[in-house]
Amino acid sequence: MRVEERIRTKLTEAFQPTRLSVEDESERHRGHAGYREGGQSHFRVEIAAPAFAGMTRIEQHRAVHAALGADLVGEIHALALRIEAG
Repeated sequence: MRVEERIRTKLTEAFQPTRLSVEDESERHRGHAGYREGGQSHFRVEIAAPAFAGMTRIEQHRAVHAALGADLVGEIHALALRIEAG
């Protein structure tokens, strides 16, 4: 399973989002640190879920990282997050 699909699966299971977008932006980073041929290194995630209500931005980011797990986070060079409650 590709990294993008694993991200989508883990976040869906953890938060039951009302909106989820996972975009592999690796090609935009060709030649930069962390780029790997074939992509799967740089991601942008936009997620909205009621589970984030009342959390600070740092708590939201920590919750996403915890849901993804250390192994998956370790495979990703860059992860841009936009998180909303709702």
